[in-house]
Amino acid sequence: MNSIPQPSLQNNELEGFDKRNPPSQDLIDTCVHCGFCLATCPSYRVIGTEMDSPRGRIYLMDAVKKGEAALVPATTQHFDSCLGCLACVTTCPSGVEYDRLIAATRPQVERNQQRNLGDKIIRTLIFNLFPYPKRLSFFLPFFWAYQKTGLQKQVRQTGLLKKVFPRLAAMDSVLPQIDLNSLSNSLPDVIPAQGEKRYRVGVILGCVQRLFFSGVNEATIRVLTANGCEVVIPKTQGCCAALPAHQGQEQQAQTLAKQMIDSFAQTEVDAIIINAAGCGHTLKEYGHILGEDPEYRDRAQAFSTKVKDVQEFLVAIGLTAPLHPLKEGELNIAYQDACHLLHGQKISLQPRQLLREIPGVKLKEPVDAALCCGSAGVYNLLQPEVADELGQQKVENLLNTGAELIVSANPGCSLQILKHLQLNGQTIQIKHPMELLDASIRGEALEEI
Repeated sequence: MNSIPQPSLQNNELEGFDKRNPPSQDLIDTCVHCGFCLATCPSYRVIGTEMDSPRGRIYLMDAVKKGEAALVPATTQHFDSCLGCLACVTTCPSGVEYDRLIAATRPQVERNQQRNLGDKIIRTLIFNLFPYPKRLSFFLPFFWAYQKTGLQKQVRQTGLLKKVFPRLAAMDSVLPQIDLNSLSNSLPDVIPAQGEKRYRVGVILGCVQRLFFSGVNEATIRVLTANGCEVVIPKTQGCCAALPAHQGQEQQAQTLAKQMIDSFAQTEVDAIIINAAGCGHTLKEYGHILGEDPEYRDRAQAFSTKVKDVQEFLVAIGLTAPLHPLKEGELNIAYQDACHLLHGQKISLQPRQLLREIPGVKLKEPVDAALCCGSAGVYNLLQPEVADELGQQKVENLLNTGAELIVSANPGCSLQILKHLQLNGQTIQIKHPMELLDASIRGEALEEI
């Protein structure tokens, strides 16, 4: 195993975790260092160093906590290399709560580690833009012009951006085709159920989802109403807090979580529906994010109890709308397991069950289906080299299934996979499960979706 970095400080005191919620020693001690996590850890598989594995990071947390290592770039780079995919949590035979450990460590890094100028710039851009749909929507016309004028194509052909600003190049590489219609999309506050009302549900629109994948939200709403759900869409809702929460931006995450809770406070819904895997995982973690807030603690827990992934919810209530084939004959589909759905929310069977209910659908399972695609929130923007290798592996495995269509329930995964499909010269489509269910209910053919 690689030795733990031992930086030398003049005062011989290593600067470690502060007293505000450091990683729990009890949780650290549950790790028996068996190594089962190594094979399933995407960063370890790419980087190949012990400290870039869950076991290695737990060693490092223990060393920092005991004053044997410091929170300096030589150590924190290994925490930064973690995708937060939680595959190790699923795999661990000892039940180590690595998710709790890394969630406690990241705010410590952000509070106590000085970032270099490049890191500061890219992180400031990300955390002040992506979690705020109104700010992000301001830039959509510029992104649209950037694509339509051919400037994006020219920038990519020169390769200059990747050489000078690799992280901005990574951001450009996952930019989807901009549809300005998403700016004018105004959904009603309440959308009635079709036929007999079975449930009243709230729908969270997301940030990236509402601006870059507005069609997914529209399809989700149609599927819910077609199956007897009255849909409520509070206009005051903002970001779910997934992006800052996953990157240790504790105060920002708490502020956004409170805003989300307040926006649904008077809706009297039976369930709060989300159609993006990463968002759903964070929404279900509000009880932990606001666990020390006396005003919001109980409200956060009650809110999270109502949160349901749309696929989880539809399987639970059962589909009542009739489904039609999407094409003549058999339709081969590869379903992409989003990490925060599979490992974070333990939802795997429900998406497959729904897709199999569509007449003619046959699911093809890729090799290494549980391995992260490299998107991991904004990981592909902050750690583009590792993310690119994982994205390439993921796309190769999906293509090897021979599927005609790839289905993904997370916008970040969809963008990452689309990027690597294009790099491989592939034109295969990626759709959200709700888009397929919506088309099947409406009797549309696959090419019409």
